[in-house]
Amino acid sequence: MTSTDEIYSRARAAFLGLAVGDALGATTEFMTPSEIRAVFTVHKKIVGGGWLYLKAGQVTDDTEMSLALGRALIAAQGWDLTGIADNFVAWMRNKPVDIGSTCRRGIRDYMTRGQLQTPPNEWDAGNGAAMRMAPVALFTLGDEALLQRCALEQARLTHNHPLSDAACIAIGTLVHRALLGCDRFELHAVTRDLVARFSTFRFNNYKGLSGSYVVDTLQTVFHHLFTTADFEECLVGVVNQGGDADTTGAIAGMIAGAFYGLDAIPPRWLKKLDGAVRDEATAQAEELLRLSPWGLCRP
Repeated sequence: MTSTDEIYSRARAAFLGLAVGDALGATTEFMTPSEIRAVFTVHKKIVGGGWLYLKAGQVTDDTEMSLALGRALIAAQGWDLTGIADNFVAWMRNKPVDIGSTCRRGIRDYMTRGQLQTPPNEWDAGNGAAMRMAPVALFTLGDEALLQRCALEQARLTHNHPLSDAACIAIGTLVHRALLGCDRFELHAVTRDLVARFSTFRFNNYKGLSGSYVVDTLQTVFHHLFTTADFEECLVGVVNQGGDADTTGAIAGMIAGAFYGLDAIPPRWLKKLDGAVRDEATAQAEELLRLSPWGLCRP
């Protein structure tokens, strides 16, 4: 049985893995694999740059929206969808380095109409809700029904599409299983369940697509998660696919972090990560886990 200390360590690794994957992948966002090979041979250092001209260790909307979400839950000491929406507004008003068009539209709809659920939209199958699942997964550990409710509520602030919904729940479930010490077969079972319900997520014949369409995103994450042997190999494989590399890196990082644990994240990557982000991600992971159904059952 996985110890309490180990689960807390895995929780830190999930949130830090998200941030590390974001910072690593931001450099190769919108590049093709051949362009990446021409510039880096293999991209495996957190160096910043990219189309956003980031500082080394700087993160993008993937991590920033996740931290904004986590802050709302910690402030409320519970689930608070309005608080999450308010934090997204404050974040957007602070002129972030990057924001997806679907997220921007959803936040503006909340600002102007008080709308906490965007209407269903066939164009909302992007990865902008899936990328911010780390704090939701940590907060709901120990209660799968709560995970499903919270995953959909936070997702539909900006994205309302069956594929986005399914992706968010699958990511949260993967993080839950990994936090509790599952093996690789149990992790793979979650993806098989997803594919059984939505065959479009099938990834056994991976075609190398890594754009912002949530199916491409998860196929990239799953392919590298199950064809590599450790955290670093997984993340390097993902971000060298290019495309929406900050988000594929972030999602792979949160799952692989929870699965492989904190010691598996290369220290050189953690050292390069923005210090304020590193500290807040660590603190949020601990507090969100304490607030979870699992955490509330601890003596």
